[in-house]
Amino acid sequence: MEQLQQIFAEKFGEKGTGSYFAPGRINLIGEHTDYNGGYVFPASITIGTYGVARKRADKQIRLYSENFPEKGIITFSLDDLEYRKEDDWTNYPKGVIRYLKAAGHAIDSGIEIAFYGNIPNGAGLSSSASIELLTGVILDDLFGLAIERLELILTGKKVENEFIGVNSGIMDQFAIGMGKKDHALLLDTNTLAYDLVPAEFGDYVVAIMNTNKRRELADSKYNERRGECEEALKRLQTKLKIQSLGELDEATFFAYTSLIEDPTLIKRAKHAVTENQRTLKAKAALEAGDLESFGHLLDASHASLRDDYEVTGIELDTLVAAAQEQPAVLGARMTGAGFGGCAIALVKKSEWEAFATAVKESYREKIGYETDIYQASIDDGARKL
Repeated sequence: MEQLQQIFAEKFGEKGTGSYFAPGRINLIGEHTDYNGGYVFPASITIGTYGVARKRADKQIRLYSENFPEKGIITFSLDDLEYRKEDDWTNYPKGVIRYLKAAGHAIDSGIEIAFYGNIPNGAGLSSSASIELLTGVILDDLFGLAIERLELILTGKKVENEFIGVNSGIMDQFAIGMGKKDHALLLDTNTLAYDLVPAEFGDYVVAIMNTNKRRELADSKYNERRGECEEALKRLQTKLKIQSLGELDEATFFAYTSLIEDPTLIKRAKHAVTENQRTLKAKAALEAGDLESFGHLLDASHASLRDDYEVTGIELDTLVAAAQEQPAVLGARMTGAGFGGCAIALVKKSEWEAFATAVKESYREKIGYETDIYQASIDDGARKL
């Protein structure tokens, strides 16, 4: 933060009046369940986006990111908040300002913000949602707006969907907005009801393992999987009164698979149903302090994503298999949309070095390039520091 304060003073001529942080997020378990009417189980982490800010006397908004120093300070007016491709990354904060202003919040002068994020690019840890919530918290504080946290979360989602044009769900903004240290959020994506679940891992830490592969296939396959699940649901609805696959327990699902007929559609729906049940089992395991069972659920989640949902790919499978082979690991799985991005593992803290060395070596040998491995703790959500 001191460094960012210094950068702010260099770029904008004097010190900022406030310092802020918004975390990134991981999803512990519950992958591809959100659009199937199920639960997700994310947590906010210690890696995230930092901001230093102050108000201006005029209508100028001036934004700088130490992650993109070559782009310099990007400037626009409070009276002109249109999406512009050339404004690049600043369209995320711009969208937040635009929608909060449109909702009637009194944002009546310009601002200056210097950003710095330590979330690795393209890792699928939600850097865009982190920037959105950080901007919301800054505006809330500087202008004394007293905005409900859920409104900031929904505003971030609206920026993604309508301003940027990405058809994403609410999990990222929700985890970053509502996160609590040493807790995960079991979120019902239908109702937005959530439980804070203690996620105290004792002698274990969460490893984030980046495949360093861009997620090229993720979008097209995402739409394909979504369609397959909708078709499976339609076939089940000929006999079952359900609105989503998330409403089914495993026994009911297996009793009615003959309605689906198509073996591929059965596999896709099976993942949606079993993964949703795993989120509930994971909650019970963490509440009981049963880390071993929690680890087994992570392994089972990856196997289902690999074999039934088929969204992993050789990089993620190699990384997860290498982690699962380490004696210090309780469980591992891909996290995010798949086809690249990251995997997570629950690793014994005292064996961290040996674990990281072995996994890196194994991955390099099979894939031909490096993986980056980070240690993350579960932290509070977006806030003023």
